Amino acid sequence: MEELKFESQQKIATLSLDFQRYLVNEIDLNNPLIAIKGARGSGKTTMLLQIAKKNFDLERTLYVSLDHIYFFENKLYYLAKEFSDTGGKHLLLDEVHKYPNWSREIKLIYDNFPSLNVIFTSSSMLEIYKAESDLSRRAVSYNLKELSFREFIEFELGIKLSKYSFEEIVQNHNQIASNLLQKIKPLALFQNI
Repeated sequence: MEELKFESQQKIATLSLDFQRYLVNEIDLNNPLIAIKGARGSGKTTMLLQIAKKNFDLERTLYVSLDHIYFFENKLYYLAKEFSDTGGKHLLLDEVHKYPNWSREIKLIYDNFPSLNVIFTSSSMLEIYKAESDLSRRAVSYNLKELSFREFIEFELGIKLSKYSFEEIVQNHNQIASNLLQKIKPLALFQNI
């Protein structure tokens, strides 16, 4: 486990917080079991690492991808037990669907280590709900959507644009459009996508 801890701390420490997806600040980290679903390449791994860097004591946090070679011969449950027994608090599990019997072991981790906060990701929420052990009543689920145009502008140009509700757009569309056009040229940006 020491090697996994070292790898985890290296990944978290070297990660930039310059650009963060919208969901980073919307997840209620007080929940003991959190599921994050998102398409491949949507930023789930980066988001997990950013959550750890922003919110958790790295000495008590462990990030692991369940397709890691460690799990060819070791069980997730026993890793969680050792981590919890040695003072671990936040277990971040990436790509759970790549680990056999993941739902059963996560259920056991949730049931047996109540002081452990577990956040896990999958490319398919259907995998979470169809899993052998029903986690739908235990896990609070979030969906990480694909990169929005507003996020693309922030990522590419470093320009943070405000979010607007549908009602705000209907009521103030001329003013909003005018303000946006002073900051960006949307048609030119669409050519870069």
